[in-house]
Amino acid sequence: MASQPQSPPQTYDELLSVLHQRGNTLTRAQRLLADRVMADPEGVAFMTVSELAAAVGVNEATVVRFATSLGLDGYPGLTRLCRERLREQAQLLRRYNHLQQLTAEGGDPLQRAVALDQANIARTFARINPEDWQAAVKALADSPRVHVMGLRKCYAPGYLLGYLLRMLREEVHTVTGPAGSLTDELRGVREGDCFVAISIHRYSAETVKAAAWARSRGAWCLALTDNPSSPLATTADQAFYIDATGPFVLRSLTAFTSLVQALATGVAQARGHEARSTLLREEELLETFSVYEAREE
Repeated sequence: MASQPQSPPQTYDELLSVLHQRGNTLTRAQRLLADRVMADPEGVAFMTVSELAAAVGVNEATVVRFATSLGLDGYPGLTRLCRERLREQAQLLRRYNHLQQLTAEGGDPLQRAVALDQANIARTFARINPEDWQAAVKALADSPRVHVMGLRKCYAPGYLLGYLLRMLREEVHTVTGPAGSLTDELRGVREGDCFVAISIHRYSAETVKAAAWARSRGAWCLALTDNPSSPLATTADQAFYIDATGPFVLRSLTAFTSLVQALATGVAQARGHEARSTLLREEELLETFSVYEAREE
C-alpha cells in the first residue's frame, strides 16, 4: 500500500473514506481485508488477528501490516473503530440479533418477514447522515436532469423513484436499457446531472459500468446499494447503504422502497410551489385522458 495517511482515521466512517481512496493501490490480500472490514464491521470488531486472517485467507502478519499502513495503532486500532461503530448502533443491533434468533428458531413466516423488514428499515435510516441526506435531496431536486437506473431485482425501486420524481419535476429519465439500447439512453447524461444507480449483490454489471461512465461525464452520482464494499460505492459521490436481509431465498427490497419514498418526499419539500404546480399539471392530464376509473362519491 502507498504511504500512510497524514491523519489516522478517528471514526469508522473516516476509515471507509481512506479505504475507498486507496482502492486502486491495494494488493489482492489488502483488497480482501478491506472488503471484509467494509462489509462486516460487526464481525471484525470481535475477531482476533488469526480469525480475520483465516476468514479472508491471508497470514496474520498481513493483517497487522494492513492495519498499521492505515495509520492505526496496529490491529487493536482497527478493531477499536469497528467496535465504536457497534456502539453507535447498539440499540438497533440488539433488535437485529433478536430477529436473527427469531428466524433461526423457525417462527411463523409472516412474522419473520415483518420483523426482518422492520429491522431493515430501522438500520438503513439510522446510518444516514443528515448532511448527506440534504445533499442527495438537493441533487435530485435541483440538477438539470435526473437519471435513475436499477435493473433486474432492483428494477422496482428504480422505477418507483423515477415515477415519483416525474410527478414533482421535469427532466427525469428511468434508464432501463431495453433491447440493447443502454448506450443510446446514456447519451443523454450531461455534466451537472444527477445519476442514481441502484444495485445489490450480485451487482448488475451494466449498472456499475453506467454509473462509472456517468460520473466520468461530470454527473453527480448517488448509489443506493447494500454495503461499502459494493462496486457502486467506489464510483458514487455519495452512497446510502440499504439493509436487504430476507427470511427466504430472495433479499428484501422493503427498505429500498421506504428510502425511495422518503427521498421523493424530501424533493417535494425542497421544490415547494414548483412541485405543487407539477402535480397540478399531472392531475389535469390524468383527468383529461381518463387514466383512472371514475367512481361516484
